[in-house]
Amino acid sequence: MRAVGTAPAPTSRIADEFFFMAHDDQTGKPRLFEIALSFGLAAALLAELYYERRITFEGRRIRVVATFQPSDWLQHVVLARIIAAPQHTDTRTWLAFLAATSYEQVATRMWQDGLLQQEQTRSFWRQRTIYVPTDMNTAAWSWARISQHARNNRPFGHLDVALAGLALATHLDTSLLDGAPLAARVHMRRLVAESWPPLRDLLADLGAALGRNVLSHRTS
Repeated sequence: MRAVGTAPAPTSRIADEFFFMAHDDQTGKPRLFEIALSFGLAAALLAELYYERRITFEGRRIRVVATFQPSDWLQHVVLARIIAAPQHTDTRTWLAFLAATSYEQVATRMWQDGLLQQEQTRSFWRQRTIYVPTDMNTAAWSWARISQHARNNRPFGHLDVALAGLALATHLDTSLLDGAPLAARVHMRRLVAESWPPLRDLLADLGAALGRNVLSHRTS
């Protein structure tokens, strides 16, 4: 059983919370396939900058609205890259670029903050590093909170709306709302559909980018 107790309030580090949601809170095993996970984390990093009021989304493009750097090192890195390439404003271009490193960067930030611990695993001739939550309650909190709010028709905080949108775009909602009545899915989709236009634009581009990459992977 998933133990859920008192946990920290959600922060603007949406990528950390999405990372937890996208992995088992005990084993660290991914709940998403690799493309959905990496693109979802890339979108989450862009969403962090949006909520930090550094960028916004207009249609299919990113626009920088403030150039002073965030205190968080990973947000700093992402914003600096966007500022350094003003010729590239297409949101899907940035999603693809960030997706190449999003998993390792977000995991590293969480590991540095003591949210994850590294474990070495070996299969056949290959050794790899996996990241396991250091506290099951903290790891399960976002998942439990959003699932319960959706199932009980409760309002979402603005950051939880972003997490719900990421879950819908990556199809994480299938397991998030497993066994829930249809009304729970309708409620969550409605809240995301009624969110701020820039967030909806980001989520639309995430869905399109995932669809294109999944199709390309299947036909390659």
